[in-house]
Amino acid sequence: MAERLILCIGTKKGLFIAESAKTRRKFELRGPFRPGVGVYSALIDQRGAKPTILASSCCPFFGMKILRSTDLGKTFKETKSAPAFPKDDGRALANIWSLEPGSGKRDLLCGVEPASLFRSKDGGNSWELVPGISNHEHAKQWQPGNGGLCMHTIVREGNRVHLGISTGGHYLSEDGGETFNASNNGVGAGFVPDPYPEFGQCVHKIATHPDAPGRLYMQNHGGWEDRPGIGVLRSDDHGHTWRSIAEGLPSDFGFPMVVHPHDPDTIYVVPLDPSTRTCPDNKPAVWRSNNGGDKWKRLSKGFPKKESYFTILRDAMTIDHLKSPSLYFGTTTGQLWIGRESGDQWDCLFDSLPPINCVKVAVV
Repeated sequence: MAERLILCIGTKKGLFIAESAKTRRKFELRGPFRPGVGVYSALIDQRGAKPTILASSCCPFFGMKILRSTDLGKTFKETKSAPAFPKDDGRALANIWSLEPGSGKRDLLCGVEPASLFRSKDGGNSWELVPGISNHEHAKQWQPGNGGLCMHTIVREGNRVHLGISTGGHYLSEDGGETFNASNNGVGAGFVPDPYPEFGQCVHKIATHPDAPGRLYMQNHGGWEDRPGIGVLRSDDHGHTWRSIAEGLPSDFGFPMVVHPHDPDTIYVVPLDPSTRTCPDNKPAVWRSNNGGDKWKRLSKGFPKKESYFTILRDAMTIDHLKSPSLYFGTTTGQLWIGRESGDQWDCLFDSLPPINCVKVAVV
């Protein structure tokens, strides 16, 4: 069977699947699955004999569920259980923000709101709380960001685990996820008196690349006139220290951070106006750096030239792994865009979906 490209599109009103040949000329859309229910995270897990798609189903009335598909998104069933706090814990699950592979073949990691981490060792049928971060001594001092108190980013780097928390900051484990320490040296915050606190930053996204061990990129909550340059950051020592790479961007506020699959020096961000959280001057653009953040180039071919109010959330932008990769992002106004030739040419694939929370892609 010829390889196919699968897109998972999580929206405020359910999960959609888009499928295409590797040419990416035409996409067929199916769904919504769980219509009317918010989907904030998805994972296309390719570690097994056949791909498995997992997605959150977050309903305030019927609870938080994990959906699973083993037929490339043609049908979905609930896993036997979903993450849940112990009855005597005092916390209640409000949202599922991230799903990522764990260290074992069937291990999964799940970040939730209020900010906590769960682990599954059986492909999502049962879950256990990870106490090293969920019961961290800092946890009671974390505060909700605009989107809630969420653990939205999980990045595995060998035996290291990096977590992004809004608003908790960046936490690092160097023992496989057993214990965690705040690791925010150089990560600023514009909403507290201390410009560089030990923890409490509103980290938006963290990304890495397997060919550049120790290097990470971060989109932090920037956009502060009195504290410039704290929004787009880079680390070259496994997240122990961070430095700004925001020079040359029209704004250092934004949400996604994406790394090219074949080149760890090529990264993409979407700068937004911090007051409106839309593209500066209402002119959409993705910005690309080919040298790890030293210089930036504006990519806008195919976008509306004016009066366009895009907002792209932290998990709503991704890139495929084909030889000449394409980027994909979804907007809070329901448009799904493809950036062909590594982002040089943009086309709108779908323009009337519900508000888009997350986009994931895989070649299967």
